[in-house]
Amino acid sequence: NTILYDHDLRLTQRMIDQAVECGVDGVIVADMAAIQMALKSGLEVHISTQLSISNYDSFNFYAQYSDRIVLARELTLKNIKHISDKIVENDLRGPAGNLLEIEAFAHGALCVAISGRCGMSLFTSNASANRGGCEQNCRKSYEVIDKETGQALVLDNEFIMSPNDIATIDFLDEFLESGVNVLKIEGRGRSPEYVYTVITAYRKAIDAVKAGTYNKEFVQELYKDLEKVYNRGLSSGYYLGREQGWSEAYGSKATHRKVEVGKITNYFGKIGVAEITATSGKLNKGDEFAIIGETTGVVKGIIDEMRPDDGIVEAIKHGDVFSIKVDEKVRRSDKIYFMEEIEQS
Repeated sequence: NTILYDHDLRLTQRMIDQAVECGVDGVIVADMAAIQMALKSGLEVHISTQLSISNYDSFNFYAQYSDRIVLARELTLKNIKHISDKIVENDLRGPAGNLLEIEAFAHGALCVAISGRCGMSLFTSNASANRGGCEQNCRKSYEVIDKETGQALVLDNEFIMSPNDIATIDFLDEFLESGVNVLKIEGRGRSPEYVYTVITAYRKAIDAVKAGTYNKEFVQELYKDLEKVYNRGLSSGYYLGREQGWSEAYGSKATHRKVEVGKITNYFGKIGVAEITATSGKLNKGDEFAIIGETTGVVKGIIDEMRPDDGIVEAIKHGDVFSIKVDEKVRRSDKIYFMEEIEQS
């Protein structure tokens, strides 16, 4: 999903060969050399948002190479619906013989540059955003100085290059009705609990749309979950034709953060109980927890009861060994965290 130089091509081919061996379904690509390699290897090609595909004629051109196209992020739902209708009307199919699929950004970081094609990081520190090296220095605050007078100009927003993150969960029914087949959840560089929380929320929302139970109150509860994890503020992006929101601070606006409590020292699968040694924090009955491990992924829950050897307790502290019920399998050496609410200034 980057531009490629000649010296990259041998490694690219090795990566594609390994993807085939591992059973990968498809690859997102932005370079014609990688497109050709993937097709020759039998991999499905998904065209990257970096190619800024934003009209049906472009879809028609890339249909010879691709089964799915990730749209430019600057389209409205009306734009997407027009493309979707034309795909069906013209029976536009990709190499696999299926109707061409539309993938669109549903949640995550929105870059100030058009479809992510930016040179700022390359200019300032020789780290190309188009080759996976973006340092996100656009997210910082800057002063604009009048060189004649030396006066710093006052801007109406201190973070004029840092848009809010995209969130479509509060109009997901319209998003799906526009013809989007695949939701793109942007999780690059994010924590395991971020990925877990966002994916879980959107899975619930999709199921609710299908079941006819999707409504404002339901979405508001999901929105609270999304606000708990990393975000720069949430907005509708460009989909609804509204003014884009901008970050008012550097970094995350998450309402919660994880605080390490200890690690799993044993797991009893038949009864669904994890034994924990508290090594660095406290935990109380009623706290929200997350168990995270490389193989386990993320297991979240609420502490209903904690059992050391001598009964049930309301709280534990550093050095305690205790057990809790868990809904999914966890593993020794997984870490357990308390999800602490952050006081908003």
